Amino acid sequence: MKQSIQSNSSLPWIGRDSTQAVLMILPMLIGFFIFTYCPILYILRYALFDYNGFAHATFTGPNNLIRIFQRDPAYWDSVLNTLVLSGGKLLIEIPLALLLAVLLQRQGKTGGGFRVTLFLPTIISTAIVGLIFTLMFGATQGIVNMMLMKIHLISRPIDWMGSKWTALAMIGFASIWAYVGINMIFFLMALQGVPRELYECATLDGCTGFKRFVRITLPMIGPIFRVVLLNAIIGSLKVTDLVLASTNGQPGGKTEVVMTYVFKYFTGMSGRRIEVGYASAMSLVTGIFLAAMSFFYLKASKKMNLED
Repeated sequence: MKQSIQSNSSLPWIGRDSTQAVLMILPMLIGFFIFTYCPILYILRYALFDYNGFAHATFTGPNNLIRIFQRDPAYWDSVLNTLVLSGGKLLIEIPLALLLAVLLQRQGKTGGGFRVTLFLPTIISTAIVGLIFTLMFGATQGIVNMMLMKIHLISRPIDWMGSKWTALAMIGFASIWAYVGINMIFFLMALQGVPRELYECATLDGCTGFKRFVRITLPMIGPIFRVVLLNAIIGSLKVTDLVLASTNGQPGGKTEVVMTYVFKYFTGMSGRRIEVGYASAMSLVTGIFLAAMSFFYLKASKKMNLED
């Protein structure tokens, strides 16, 4: 009876705490709704219209979607560039981040300075990163060409921005430099959560070195690895500001990625006519594509037992 009275007396406090919690997160929820769901509804509405953002919108039905799939090869070229850039950089970025995390974990407290140094590029603005690498890979006064010529690897400067593949490589290196630090921190936190007792038992059983890493470390950090890789994939596919700040799609639009291609139709950059309706349709198709990739990745990662 006494326990029941105490329980009933605490009920008003539960309601008060819930109201306080809702009020505290309400500004964030309002901002999330305004800046996330409202743009989605805006895109869904104008994807079927011919609209330039100013004049009256004209309903055109599926014409924008037909244009994407039948009359706009440049869009699919940008999708291909995005996949090539993302796949190439992730093949280097994720293993490198994991390797750095393993090395720093072994250093213990003495590796604090290296952690800060490797993490610093993450807090630098992406536009600044693009500008830095554009200057570094400059054809005339770029430090990369000067160093290669100094050690006699090349006889004359390379025009890194004059070729599609060298420009994409430059963007990939810039992206790796900017984001390997944050992935390293995630992996480092996951490694610190692995019980030391497992390594001690494995050592007693004769399991050491790389075999211990494969059989103990990777399965234990599987859930974190899965999340980090998914975020890296989605982030790489949505790269925009780095390309705009470095190559801006040059030379001749050959380094255009899907997000910059859509962005330029929204804003009219690079001499394009503003076509909000068509840009909304491309955003819709791109969003479906990203959602499908995320879904198949999650299904595949479950089959590979990354969570075990």
